[in-house]
Amino acid sequence: MIVLDEQLLGRGLERSLGNWYRGAVVFITDLRPGTVIKDESIPAILNREADALFVTINDSDFWRKIAISARFCVVCVPIPDSQVGQLDPLLRRLLRHPQFRTKALRKGRVIRLTNDTLQYYSVNSPLIQTIADW
Repeated sequence: MIVLDEQLLGRGLERSLGNWYRGAVVFITDLRPGTVIKDESIPAILNREADALFVTINDSDFWRKIAISARFCVVCVPIPDSQVGQLDPLLRRLLRHPQFRTKALRKGRVIRLTNDTLQYYSVNSPLIQTIADW
C-alpha cells in the first residue's frame, strides 16, 4: 500500500500511481478519517498497516526525524509543491531498483530521493547510505 501525505491531496497523484501500482494508493487521512493528523502521529498510524510505503514531499519534517519501524517505509522527496508531477516517475524508478523492489527490502527504511541521488537509513542502521546516479 502506498500512503500519500495529506499535502499531496488534490493533485491527482493517487490516480497516476494507481495506473501502474498494483496495490492500494491512499492518503494518510483515509487511514484515520475525520481527525487532524500531526506528523508525530504518522508512525503509529503506519504501524497499524501491513507494509505501508509513506510518501511525502515534507522532507524537513521527516528525513532523520521520523520514528522508523520495521513495519513500514518512508519516502521523502524534497521537491516544491509545483513539482509534484515528478513523484510518479521517481517512485516507479525506486520500486524497480534492485535494492528496493520488494516490500521486504523497503520495510524499516527511510529513503530520500532526488533525480540524482538515493539516500537511506534503516531501523537497523542509522548510518546514511547513498546511491549516486541511481
